[in-house]
Amino acid sequence: MTYTTIDEYIESQSEEIRPILKKIRNTISSAAPEAIEKMAYGMPTFWQSKNLIHFAVFKKHIGIYPGGEVIPVFAEKLKNYKTSKGAIQFPLDKPIDYTLIADITFWLVGREEGVTDT
Repeated sequence: MTYTTIDEYIESQSEEIRPILKKIRNTISSAAPEAIEKMAYGMPTFWQSKNLIHFAVFKKHIGIYPGGEVIPVFAEKLKNYKTSKGAIQFPLDKPIDYTLIADITFWLVGREEGVTDT
């Protein structure tokens, strides 16, 4: 199915997943208040001069897609998660680390604004 809005995407998910997706959305939105919400690559996306971060739900995890530069910067905090180039999997059978998602988003926003401290 093709979604045109993040609301549509979230509402199409199961009842138990919706609150998690809403909290991820709010976490990213709070960390990147200037970002524009849109759909890209079939995923909820936050855009700030370019695609900043995406997220999507799968059968056993929620994927966060902040880009390849994030993985080495946050390697220590990500050691208990499955990662690949530019992707992080948050298993649905464990609590979601919203603070980590916020930290990653803050870092991405800082990079976009020319601030590179971690």
